[in-house]
Amino acid sequence: MKILASVCRALAFALVLLSTAAPASADSPAGAQPRPPSVEAAIERARALVAAGEPGKALDLLRELPREGVRRLSILFQTGMAAVVASGKAGLSEDERDALLDEAIAALHAILVERPDLVRVRLELARAFFLKEEDGLSRRHFDQVLAGNPPPAVAANIRRFLSIMRARRRWTAYAGAAIAPNSNINSASGEQVVYIDTAFGRLPFRRSAADSRRESGVGFSLWGGGEYQHPLGERLRWRFGADAARDEYRGGRFDRTFMGVHFGPRLLVSPRTEFSVLGVAHRQWRAGRPDNDALGGRVEVWRGLAQTLGANASVSWRKRDHRVRRGLDGPVTDYSLGLVWVVTPTLRTRASVGYVRERPETLPNRNATRLGRLGAELALPLGFTLGANGEMRWREFEGTGLAHLTSDGARRSDRTHILRVSLLNRAFTLLGFSPQLVFVNEVRKTNAQALDYTRNRGELRFVRQF
Repeated sequence: MKILASVCRALAFALVLLSTAAPASADSPAGAQPRPPSVEAAIERARALVAAGEPGKALDLLRELPREGVRRLSILFQTGMAAVVASGKAGLSEDERDALLDEAIAALHAILVERPDLVRVRLELARAFFLKEEDGLSRRHFDQVLAGNPPPAVAANIRRFLSIMRARRRWTAYAGAAIAPNSNINSASGEQVVYIDTAFGRLPFRRSAADSRRESGVGFSLWGGGEYQHPLGERLRWRFGADAARDEYRGGRFDRTFMGVHFGPRLLVSPRTEFSVLGVAHRQWRAGRPDNDALGGRVEVWRGLAQTLGANASVSWRKRDHRVRRGLDGPVTDYSLGLVWVVTPTLRTRASVGYVRERPETLPNRNATRLGRLGAELALPLGFTLGANGEMRWREFEGTGLAHLTSDGARRSDRTHILRVSLLNRAFTLLGFSPQLVFVNEVRKTNAQALDYTRNRGELRFVRQF
């Protein structure tokens, strides 16, 4: 009941944020009278000033107009256009240029909150991000514009922008935080009795209450990372990056910490192909103590298959060493292949398959996992974005019998399915971050006794979105 109450409180708080951030419709109620002609005339005058090369005067005029009523979106669009043009004027300081681009981004973003289907507005927003060198957001919006089948000349320009961004990329960074209620932190099955084959037959044994009881709690998650790419030539870059994550719960027993680094060359083979060869190293902590270290390498490949379809693949190998659980020491090999398809300007889909093989020193712990994921993200009116992701994992162990509490000499076999649903509100931003509600349902079925489990997690996250 405590976890249920905690989840309800967190979800209620997030829903308040999401609902209060949603803007009212941009249009007036049916039958409302249009704005006086002076507003129409001011918009036309601003458009003419921009065309005449005087975007500053256009902005002065547009800033005086009320941002409401039936002409609200037109005022916002002309403001965005004028600010982008003004940012390109000679003699501006970097701060002045950034302020104008921020004004353009805010105006164009406000339109897409209400009308995510407007391709022309998304194109101008992508261009504003490009000029500000926020390339991750720019690429995302350009991809969505391409999904709207723009004229060939526009599509060619977008591809040129994308090529420039791939070549100039230097710094990238990400960060996030979440409040995360969890109904089963310790992945317990709740089973108290297990049966073990002995010389006297199969006998029941009672597990301790601590081992069988599900533990719930509200945790806090924090994650972030970044990368710098140093140019070594026209097509060659050297990558340096680091990532970190922290999950913390009351008492500290279920705390988890991860820190990793990677480095190596990135080659731009063509405008549609690139690959990297990276060295990787990471360490994980459990309950505040070092748990395991890993050292190895990874190869990454990206290929643009079509205008709105891209593929990525990776192969990694690492040697893992544990501080206490020495029987888990050994190599881990990981293969993955993914596709990203921007179906329409408001719909993005992802699919991936993977294979992970762990070869620790002790035979019972050796295993192989096959997995598949499928997800979609849909931008809706009123600033909402709905996401859904399904994942299946099939894990087969070489261990049998007592090692995994299976019966009849069977090898342990797990089946896990994970469902994630998320709701984001793009209308509310604080320093570029928006609130997002995430619900995760995870169920594992296995022929190993006392290892089945079900758990639900809720997260109130803050993510960077435009």
